[in-house]
Amino acid sequence: MKKALLILLLAGTSAHFYAQKSLTVKTEKPMKLNAGIVTNKLSESKAFYTDVLGFGVTFENEFYLLMHTPNHEAEISFLLPNHPSQQPLFHKPFLGDGMYLTIEVENVDSRYEELKKKGIAIKIDLRDEPWGDRHFAIEDPNGVGIDIVQYASRE
Repeated sequence: MKKALLILLLAGTSAHFYAQKSLTVKTEKPMKLNAGIVTNKLSESKAFYTDVLGFGVTFENEFYLLMHTPNHEAEISFLLPNHPSQQPLFHKPFLGDGMYLTIEVENVDSRYEELKKKGIAIKIDLRDEPWGDRHFAIEDPNGVGIDIVQYASRE
C-alpha cells in the first residue's frame, strides 16, 4: 500500500511539474519578426522608408539601419553586405527579386493619393480584389515590392 501511495504521489508531482512547465511556455513574450535586407543602399533605404512611408529610425550605425513603422508595431533592418562584423550567412547582398512586404493601412485610398502627389511610382494601381481587400503596390530602392493594403473586414 505504501508503495502504491508513493507511486501516486510521484505521478501527481510529475503531472504538476509538467503543468507548471507548460504554463511557463504560454507566458513567454510573443514572437516578433524583423525583416532584414542586405544592401549597399542604406541611405536610399532610409530616405525612402522615412519620407515615403513615415518610418522612424530605431538604431543606426555605419553598417546597420533599424527602422520602425510609425506605430512602432513592426521593424525592418538594412545591413551592408560583406561587413566584417557579420557572419558569412549575412554577407551576400539582396538582388532585388522574390521578396515583398505588405503594409496594412486604415485608409488605402488616401495613402494612394498621398504617394501619387509625392511622385512615387505606382507599380500596381489601386484595385479591389474579389475577396474584398483593396490595395496598390510600390517598390523600394532595393527592388522590394511593397503591397499597401486595406483588408476587408475580418470579423
